[in-house]
Amino acid sequence: MQKRAVTKTPAGKSRRAGTRPALDVAGLRILVVGAARTGVATANFIARRGADVTVTDLRGRELLQPHLGTLEESVAQELGGHRRETFLSRDLIVPSPGVRRDDPLLVEAERAGVAVLSEVEVASRFMPLPVMAVTGTNGKSTTVTAVGEVLEEARIPARVGGNIGNPLIGEVDRLQGVEYVVAEISSFQLEWIETFRPEIAALLNISEDHLDRYRTFEEYVDAKARIFENQGPDDYLVLNADDTLVREVASRARSRKVWFSRRITPLFGVYLFRGWIHARLGRGAGRRVMPVDELRIVGEHNWENALAVTALSMLAGADARSVRRALGRFRGLPHRTEFVRERGGVRYYDDSKATNVGATARTVAGFREPLVLIAGGRDKGGSYGPLVPLMEGRVSKLIVMGEAAGRIAGELGGVVETVRAGGMEEAVAAAVRAARGGGSVLLSPACSSFDSYRDYAERGRHFQDEVRKL
Repeated sequence: MQKRAVTKTPAGKSRRAGTRPALDVAGLRILVVGAARTGVATANFIARRGADVTVTDLRGRELLQPHLGTLEESVAQELGGHRRETFLSRDLIVPSPGVRRDDPLLVEAERAGVAVLSEVEVASRFMPLPVMAVTGTNGKSTTVTAVGEVLEEARIPARVGGNIGNPLIGEVDRLQGVEYVVAEISSFQLEWIETFRPEIAALLNISEDHLDRYRTFEEYVDAKARIFENQGPDDYLVLNADDTLVREVASRARSRKVWFSRRITPLFGVYLFRGWIHARLGRGAGRRVMPVDELRIVGEHNWENALAVTALSMLAGADARSVRRALGRFRGLPHRTEFVRERGGVRYYDDSKATNVGATARTVAGFREPLVLIAGGRDKGGSYGPLVPLMEGRVSKLIVMGEAAGRIAGELGGVVETVRAGGMEEAVAAAVRAARGGGSVLLSPACSSFDSYRDYAERGRHFQDEVRKL
């Protein structure tokens, strides 16, 4: 059977806000690679629209059963391995975010003329609404969640989805009465976009991450920059003026730039001045929005997130009063500088979501009291060097654990007293001894959790359990 061509739209083609190039999947033979949450949501969505769908995964049925239980009966399954002939005989392949771009079968299929599109790209083709898309190395989930709460306060109906946990494609059928789609977008999801064009986009920050997947740091940066690749002069791009790499890649954008900053006053953007968040998103002087002292999210790095939230929300139509009310009660997300408890004058914080060096650096820089830092896990290929200037004067002791313990100790042990622990229980016990003089204990690993845990959340829960036992 001859492969049916997938109609493509030239990237960057101008269109009105809220319109998308159509994608007719009826009758297409489509392969979804990955049978977990995103893969199953994608397979179900396109199967209900008349596609002939197969889902494939290297893992077996036993590991995937929690997800397969919701799979449409019409979707064929190829589990426990991939079949070359299936990849080469499809009209379209939709890889899940965890599938590497250099996967040999995907590379071969693309060379053979098979179209490959990400789940985000496919979802966007069916969305009649303006899309707000947020990417960056750190702070994405916090930002999009807070934007959702501000828009709710402002009575602007919105759906929040994407990399935050509920696939964007799963939100398409839930848009009745909605005015905005707010999406967290990872670099992995941007790798196979074609026409994805958010009317409002944000690039929060860029630091080394996922170098176990990308061949170079530049390749990772280029993937992040695709968030604004298809934007035009009528679209908005919210950018961190305090981030050197963000400023560099921003020169590629054709959209209208909206800067946020803790240090400078942009001509068009959101900024800090005398302890207040100010917004200048129109003509005239900036207006006060809220004092940063009212923020409940901990750490100065969260001031940047609040600035981004303010810019994104107000661009979507929220008023300053709604921003202040929503951000004033927003407590953040689990495992992101989450306060656990205070005991013996020492405060304990769970920042297990800090799975890269940049995230840990941002968190540590946001504390002013002495810290005992617990770090380590599975190394992701980046340098721990950016933490060096933050150790002096902030971190009284560093406790390392996991596969990366030796490498972290090697790079940072000359700067701060370092102790190796055999696991979380030992690490917390060592931290208690080190922090008896007061201050805070911070779990901020700078590594992934996959050496010992299913994910960062399981690692964070283990830390919290050990702390509550004290």
